[in-house]
Amino acid sequence: MAEELDEETLAFAHRMFDLARDGRTAELVGQVAAGLPVDLTNDKGDTLLILAAYHAHPDTVAALLSHGADAARTNDRGQTALAAAAFRRSTETVNALLAAGADPHHGSPSAVETARFFELDEMLALLQRG
Repeated sequence: MAEELDEETLAFAHRMFDLARDGRTAELVGQVAAGLPVDLTNDKGDTLLILAAYHAHPDTVAALLSHGADAARTNDRGQTALAAAAFRRSTETVNALLAAGADPHHGSPSAVETARFFELDEMLALLQRG
C-alpha cells in the first residue's frame, strides 16, 4: 500500500507516528478528532497506541484509548501495547491498558511472558492482578 501513497501523505503519516513516539498528546488527539484513524498502522504493524506505550507516554495512551484505540491489536511481530508498556516498566501505562480491557496473555510474547522473560517482577505482579 505504501507504494500507492504520495510523498506528502507518507510524510504526514510518519509525523503522526512521531507524535505518538514523542507523547505529543494534544496534537495527536487533535488529528484523531479531525479524522485520523486511531488505529493507524505503520509498515511494521505498530499502531499509534503501541508506539505511545513503548515510549512510555501514559497520557497519550489514555487519550488514544478514550478515542477508541484497540488495546488488543498486535504488530507484525505479535507484540501488543501492553507487552511494550510492561517491557518499559511503565506502571501508569500498564494500568491504563488493563483498565481498557487489554489481555495480559494476548500476543506473542504476551505481556506476562515479557515480564517473566525480563524478570520484571513488579510488572508481572501488576499484570497478574489485572
